[in-house]
Amino acid sequence: MVGRLVRRIDRWLGRVSEFLLVFSGWLILVMAFAQTYGVIMRYVFRSPDPASYELSQLFLLLCGVLAVAGVERLDQNVRNDIVSSHFPPRMNAILVETVFPVLSLVFVVVLAWKSMDDALYALSIGQHSQSPWELPLAPIKLSIPFGLLLLCLVLVSKVIHGIRSIKSGHRQKVENSGDTAMNDR
Repeated sequence: MVGRLVRRIDRWLGRVSEFLLVFSGWLILVMAFAQTYGVIMRYVFRSPDPASYELSQLFLLLCGVLAVAGVERLDQNVRNDIVSSHFPPRMNAILVETVFPVLSLVFVVVLAWKSMDDALYALSIGQHSQSPWELPLAPIKLSIPFGLLLLCLVLVSKVIHGIRSIKSGHRQKVENSGDTAMNDR
């Protein structure tokens, strides 16, 4: 029963995080077009348009926040193996698959909590940007805790899978890829 629920949540997390990764890629493309437009307006027509800069800032924030859960789920994040490579394989698996995600989860929960406070405050006062567009900032600020909460779900899933793999004695690809990388040198 619990295994089926975990698999169902994992499939849902996979679909959502994959969609957000693709969406972030499209936002990067739109950001590139906006910057190109801004450069052409500034240097060719001598009429700078601040909207291109503001759109790029907005899309950069959205790309980072919405893509982080997918990057973590695919295990494509930056990892420093200096400390964990000195431990035996079993201890390395325990660190990489459970301890590090738990520590990350604590940090991300605090970030999500504080960013939610900031987003709700922006919503309550009707905060707008200082540009001529006067964009409402609450929806933008609400995307931050949304992305972080999705990252929390991914980290909880990693902890559950790490505990299950340690209990069953199976080593996962994280440990194997780290071992082969260190042995190839």
